[in-house]
Amino acid sequence: QVQLVESGGGLVQAGGSLRLSCAASGRAFENYAMGWFRQAPGKERECVAAISRNGGSTYYTESVKGRFIISRDNGKNTVDLHMNSLKPEDTAVYYCAAQFSLTNSGWYSLSPEYNYWGQGAQVTVSS
Repeated sequence: QVQLVESGGGLVQAGGSLRLSCAASGRAFENYAMGWFRQAPGKERECVAAISRNGGSTYYTESVKGRFIISRDNGKNTVDLHMNSLKPEDTAVYYCAAQFSLTNSGWYSLSPEYNYWGQGAQVTVSS
């Protein structure tokens, strides 16, 4: 079992920045690929970014490329999402997710691929 707790959400004006952090506890964090998802009202959950278990490989959905950065610290059992140049369309509940990975370079971008989820953090971007 892996327990995930997100922090760092809030209200920010368009063009501003926020950092989401996810703290993991339980089994060996370094064996898990991690992802950040978001879900806006009336929309499906989508993968915003994902990172391999060693941090060497990442994925970003097209709409956040160049604005968001995912990073992890296996020594601290944390994964962060640095969000810059925020837009109103980034408003959503953001979820941290973890999935056991057999490879150092693998990441997952689909919701059903993840077994462990955090409770979510609200991010609201005002125009």
